[in-house]
Amino acid sequence: MRIAVVGAGGVGGGFGAALAKAGADVVFIARGAHLAAMKREGLKVQGGRGETHLVPTQATDDPESIGKVDIVLFCVKLWDVENAGQHIKPLIGPDTAVIPLQNGIDAAERLIPILGSSAVMGGVAQISASIVEPGVIQQVGTFMRMVFGEFGGKRSQRAEDFLALCLQAGFDATLSEQILTELWMKFILLACNASVTALARQPIGKLRDDPDLRPIFMAAYREAIDVGRASGVTLPADALEKIVDFTSHAPSAMKASMALDLDRGNRLELPWLGGKVVELGLKLGIPTPTHHMMYAMLKPYIMGTPT
Repeated sequence: MRIAVVGAGGVGGGFGAALAKAGADVVFIARGAHLAAMKREGLKVQGGRGETHLVPTQATDDPESIGKVDIVLFCVKLWDVENAGQHIKPLIGPDTAVIPLQNGIDAAERLIPILGSSAVMGGVAQISASIVEPGVIQQVGTFMRMVFGEFGGKRSQRAEDFLALCLQAGFDATLSEQILTELWMKFILLACNASVTALARQPIGKLRDDPDLRPIFMAAYREAIDVGRASGVTLPADALEKIVDFTSHAPSAMKASMALDLDRGNRLELPWLGGKVVELGLKLGIPTPTHHMMYAMLKPYIMGTPT
């Protein structure tokens, strides 16, 4: 199976390396110092699941040089979705599946006008990993899960084939017939946890049991759940309990990627996370005071640390 990974950061690099180790033909589309290091020394993924070192690593900044592939794991930052979508058109054949693994809930709907509805599936990635130096990705903890599926709910052959490969690669994988629900469950969790870990500048383990912070977590989760249901999304009756349970069992050292970006002075995905909860709440008439407050406090950092 030919797989192109667009954006070889913590998500793309982590899953891409595991799939390559399992025997897939994986090529990474990257740029800058990270691309140069991968070409020179290979891609290294280290952390709780041990170490994988792909030598040599297939990596390029030119999709034209790759040709058509079976699967595209689309892992760029949310502000780069449209540009990257145009850039990867040479990868798309009649049966290619593009699986966006971004945070947020709207990457797929933004890609469909560019690549066509038949090309785009839904995807959810759960992994805590980031680039610590060019060519090197550090994973926190051992959890590593991908959920994907066709938006129509059918179990297509391309999805079944990819599921088999993911299971062979040794990480948790699920082919979902309700991928929109899965996308929203991750979004509700992350929209809150990203803002709280960013504002507190602490990992989840130092925050989740704090008696002053727990009500903030709970209020933010409830607001996002209310927005999801008002949007017409089918969420489980115990959505809140499932999300709280995930946070309770997450690796204590885990920080949301947006919190890591804030620490590093980088641009934030805030408009597509907490900002999206606020935007939809205003549109649907659902109060979101907790998210509104967190969004307002983080807004000065959206384009990076103010100078």
